[in-house]
Amino acid sequence: MMRQYELVEHVQKYKPDVNESLLNKAYVYAMQKHGKQKRANGDPYISHPLEVAAILTDMRLDEATIAVALLHDTIEDTTATRAEIDEIFGEEIGALVEGLTKLKKLDLVTKRAKQAENLRKLLLAISDDVRVLLVKLADRLHNMRTLDFVPLEKRARIAEETMDIYAPLAGRMGMQDMRDELEELSFRHMNAEAYETVTKRLDELSKSNSGLIRKIETELGDLFEEHGLNATVSGRQKKPYSVFRKMQSKSLSFEQLSDVYGFRVVVDSVGDCYRALGIIHTRWSVVPGRFKDYISTPKQNDYRSIHTTIIGPSRQRVETQIRTARMHEIAEYGVAAHTIYKDNSVAEKALLPQDSNAYSWLRRTIEQLSVGDNPEEFLEHTKLELFHDQVFCFTPKGQLIALPRGATPIDFAYAVHTDIGDTTVGAKINGRIMPLVTQLNNGDEVEIIRSGVQVPPAAWEEIVVTGKARAAIRRATRAAVRKQYSGLGYRILERTFTRAGKVFSRDEMSTVLHRLGFRDVEDAIAAVGRGELSSKDVMTALFPDHQIERNVVKQSVADEGWFNLRSAAGMIFRVPGRSKNRRDRKSKNLEDALPIRGTGTDLAVSFGATGAVPGDRIVGIMEPGKGITIYPIQSPMLTEYDDQPERWIDVRWDIDESGNQRFHAKISLNGLNEPGTLAEVAQAIAASDTNIRNLSMIRVADDFTEMNIDLEVWDLKHLNKLIGVLRRMACVSSVSRIYE
Repeated sequence: MMRQYELVEHVQKYKPDVNESLLNKAYVYAMQKHGKQKRANGDPYISHPLEVAAILTDMRLDEATIAVALLHDTIEDTTATRAEIDEIFGEEIGALVEGLTKLKKLDLVTKRAKQAENLRKLLLAISDDVRVLLVKLADRLHNMRTLDFVPLEKRARIAEETMDIYAPLAGRMGMQDMRDELEELSFRHMNAEAYETVTKRLDELSKSNSGLIRKIETELGDLFEEHGLNATVSGRQKKPYSVFRKMQSKSLSFEQLSDVYGFRVVVDSVGDCYRALGIIHTRWSVVPGRFKDYISTPKQNDYRSIHTTIIGPSRQRVETQIRTARMHEIAEYGVAAHTIYKDNSVAEKALLPQDSNAYSWLRRTIEQLSVGDNPEEFLEHTKLELFHDQVFCFTPKGQLIALPRGATPIDFAYAVHTDIGDTTVGAKINGRIMPLVTQLNNGDEVEIIRSGVQVPPAAWEEIVVTGKARAAIRRATRAAVRKQYSGLGYRILERTFTRAGKVFSRDEMSTVLHRLGFRDVEDAIAAVGRGELSSKDVMTALFPDHQIERNVVKQSVADEGWFNLRSAAGMIFRVPGRSKNRRDRKSKNLEDALPIRGTGTDLAVSFGATGAVPGDRIVGIMEPGKGITIYPIQSPMLTEYDDQPERWIDVRWDIDESGNQRFHAKISLNGLNEPGTLAEVAQAIAASDTNIRNLSMIRVADDFTEMNIDLEVWDLKHLNKLIGVLRRMACVSSVSRIYE
């Protein structure tokens, strides 16, 4: 465990004028508050905030951030309060400690809605001050280092949470060293067998290639010295998780991996980076397709470097990264590098954190909080942004667009602007017209072809890979459905008002929205189209003193006039007006009514509780958010809708003669209460080629039992024949069909 004086000495090494009294005061306060609290491994609890602070000193952060690390658990786990910390340490430190306290109980592998809401809190807290993120990641790193002392059942959950959120977030913020260690620790607990296997193979490879890294380092160093280039060369072996991930993603065996070793060349200037590249390529052959220039086109997390793979010394594949010292600092510490203490001798001025590309990504992500997406969509968008590697494409004017790997021209269009994505009909990639499902590659120039009448198809949601595109497509789809229902609702209201001798007006309706419970006129009209709001209620709200005759309202959508209903799949159905008496419908209306095939139409169709069978006269009721529910005309349930004529839909059977579909019906049977009755009834039903779905029995008297039987029959003729057979049985008193 690091001691207090050692912590102060660490900070003094890079910041000689450190505010030592602040650090001492924070340590003493934390020590007093945590008192005799213990960690899971038995160490005093104060060891944890000290180790978190030590991790941050490795990033050379200022004493205020170090003090926050010492205090980060005090409000959550002790009697400390925000007001007390403000008074002793100032409001700045108090705000940071409170921000971390709100995130203390993050549980990102629970239900999706809670997971999304917690991720919102995390990103919002980070957006206020980057130091919240730095302390949070250091806190998580130390917790992962001591995970062996946590109960076994919790380890996998914590490791999964770290791998899903914290490690990718560290990577997105450019903190690659921290990401690598978080992934390694998570990998060890999530898949111990794979971790041990890969680690063992790497150890064997290291022994068999003993001296190889040193040899290549020496040859590269000598080469640069020959050309008068000041460069530092260092080699490394890839981490177990990095090796495992590559084996999984590319379906390779360990023996097929060719770049287990990597080398880093650090030079003095950007010009020297390209000089070093030329020297290396002049001496050794380049592996085709393995060159990337992240200096001219930096990653979104500010990473800058040149990557090249060569067939180097000893005919080994050598993966090489070339960068300046400042680029290396940003590659290691990411956004933390922008907050690192700099003395006056440093010539290269560091950007402020809020000026970094990593922070720009964070701001764009936070903007998604205000576009109205539900928590699950926000979570999906953010995870997509966190996990995907990137490709870099260009607009015809040269604007650089960074996208996740696997992105399509549709993703590209939405990345440029939502309006461009919504109106996309085609794309040219490198001057050639290509399908919209084409996956983009690094360096592609993409030109979007647009149309003013285009509406993005819902199927695009399955094609795109960016969260922004998916969210925009969903919003456009919801808007299109709302527009269709709004059109239907407007025609219903127009006819209702015309029959009542009134004129419907959107402007007048806006004055009574508060009575109807809506904030927008189009929402209210769409609700009428969906059957959620009665046209009679709208009439009453606008004209409270007007006497509306029930039959007038019913005739408002009666025999004259048609409505177009579009199903979710885009098919349009022609539905005639409703007659004013459901029991006196004329057969000529049914000739033109909406056909159904059980539950197989594109329009959402379902049956009432007691079902309906072909041959029954049926009626459909528009159910808000469910589609159409079918009832037999005799069903007493229909009386509930007598005052809601706009929800009535004329339907008729359209059964495929060659089909093999049974339909649900329900009967009530009174039988003698004696042994064998149930067996005889069941045998008669089976002999009639009828299936029993469910059966319940109620003793109604000493001598009789009532059976309610759910059946599956072919049609009404089949059902009536069965009822006739049952009525003729000696053990049966009566049989009748149940309508509910």
